Formats: sequence, C-alpha cells, structure tokens
Amino acid sequence: MENVSLPIIDYAALSGAPEARRQMLAKLGQAAREVGFFYLTGHGLSEAQQQETLALAARFFALPEQEKRTVQMVHSPHFRGYNQVGAELTRARPDRREQFDIMGEEAAIGAEALHQPWQRLTGPNQWPAALPGMKAQLLDWQARLTDITLGLLSAFAEVLEQPAEVFDASIRGAPYQHMKLIHYPGREVGSSDQGVGAHKDPGYLTLVMQDDHSGLEVETANGWISAPPLPGALVVNIGELLELASNGYLKATLHRVVSPPPGVSRLSCAFFMAARLDATVPLLTLSPALAAEALGPESDPTNPLFYQVGENVLKGRLRSHPDVAARHYPSSQEQGTLRREALPA
Repeated sequence: MENVSLPIIDYAALSGAPEARRQMLAKLGQAAREVGFFYLTGHGLSEAQQQETLALAARFFALPEQEKRTVQMVHSPHFRGYNQVGAELTRARPDRREQFDIMGEEAAIGAEALHQPWQRLTGPNQWPAALPGMKAQLLDWQARLTDITLGLLSAFAEVLEQPAEVFDASIRGAPYQHMKLIHYPGREVGSSDQGVGAHKDPGYLTLVMQDDHSGLEVETANGWISAPPLPGALVVNIGELLELASNGYLKATLHRVVSPPPGVSRLSCAFFMAARLDATVPLLTLSPALAAEALGPESDPTNPLFYQVGENVLKGRLRSHPDVAARHYPSSQEQGTLRREALPA
C-alpha cells in the first residue's frame, strides 16, 4: 500500500465523548475545507461486508456481454443499468471503465404528473436475471451507505455552525441516491489512461470503496496526489451541492481515476448522496468568521451549477450519457436544462 496522503476521520468519534467529538469535528471541517477529500474509518462496515459487495461486482462484470447488455442503461430513461467501456463521457472524452448504476427503487412518475424533465430521473432500476440476489444485496448496501452520509451531513451542519436540522428540508422523505459498481480494465498499449476524467461530483457527499489497487487521484494546490486504498476505510469527498450551500466554505475538488496497468483489473463502488430532486439547495447564512473565509462557489462555464437539485443532477446525466439523452431526452426544451438558471460565470 502506498503512503496515505489524505486526512483520516473516525466516524465513530463524531458521536463519541465530548472532547473526542470536538476534536474530530474540527479535523473534519479542516479536511473538507482544505482538501475536500478524506478517508473515513469507524463507519461500521466490516472489511468482510465490503468484500462481499466487491465480489458481487466481480460476478456481474464476469457475465457474458449479452447478459450485461440486457440491462444496458440506454434502455432506461432513469439512467439506471449497465454501460460498457467507453460509453460514459467525462468532459466529452470516453472513460475507460464499465459500470452498473442503480438509484432509489421507485415507480416512474406518470405522464400526467410530469412537469419538468428531471422528474423522469425517478423510476425503477434494471436488474440482471442471471444474478437474482443482486437486487436485495445492493439495495441493502445502498441504504447502509445512505445512513453514513446522513450522519456526515449532520456533522457538517455543526462544522458550519448551523442548526442540526438545517439540511432536513432538502432531504426529508428520502435523499437522492446513486450507486455505481465499477470495473476498470487494465489499459492496453497505446490507449488512453483515462479511467475517468477529472471532474467534481454533483451531490452533497460521495463515498468510495476501493479494492486493493490504486487509481483514484485528487487535485491539490501542489498537483495531483494519489488516494490509495486504506484497508477498511471509505474515501469521502465533498460534492458541488455542499460547496454551493456553504458558499464555497467547503470545497468540491477535482478528482480522476487513472487506468490500472496492463493485466490488472480494478473494482470499486461509488455512492453519491444528494438532496431530493424536487429540492432547492439552501444557501446558508454563515457566521461572520466563517463567511470571511467562504470563497463563493466555483462557476465553470463548461459546467454550470444549479441550486435546483433535479436540474443539477439531470445536467450531469445528459452530459455523461449522450446515448440515453438522445433516446429519451431528445427535445430542445429538455436539452435546455443544461443552460437555464445556472450560476453566473
């Protein structure tokens, strides 16, 4: 294992004895403000349980291609299912990874109740018939990861000197959930090393579980650094919605994944938690001391940000999956979701 280069936060200490909790909250705030990334230990997910999820991912990606294509994402207007290597784009370049995406298991909204394009993100997942136990296992895992992110979001409310319930209105009922099983094949001679290109995540928080192979890299003031696997730990990063809510006091950080070397496969599981799709991100009123250090949310002309959550999520989905966009979101009005009500550049 490489040397660990990110802060380590003990989740258990955030609900522990007062002094240990105070120190860990201070460390959490510093990590989120200065780096935007940290390792999370003490979260209650055993290494054995994590390995079970990665083993399920390995079984899915080992299925014959025709089996995986029965649940191909292009069949789903809700952006759920399988993508082969190169199907997802980051900054208009294909990522060298295959993946299986799920979100909350819900009924699709009927046509009579659809008023905004982003409402079509709500719907059922696709599940491969060849792995009948996959649905129950992954939905349970997603629920457990959701609980961890909600605990972290509560801790961030305290870091930001806000009432404990400050984010409740945006997540009440159920926050937006999105989980990916990911396989990065070893790169071929002469091929791109873009496992996934440099990007920021669109939600509140992201949790990443890695296997034994490195690949995740984080941009810092001193250049790109590796975030190698730390046994038992999850990697957590701040998303754009939390940067927006804190007016830039907390930092959403560019990160990427470099493809493994030839002959090596890498597996990971990424979970993204955001506010409800119908919510608006709260712009928090910070204390004078914190406000003085808030840099304002970044606005990249190639990646506009929206305070309305559904628009922010759909914007990213349409950009990343042009085949799904072309089949299920063809109208100029729907594509206009990428341009309306963005933050000024």
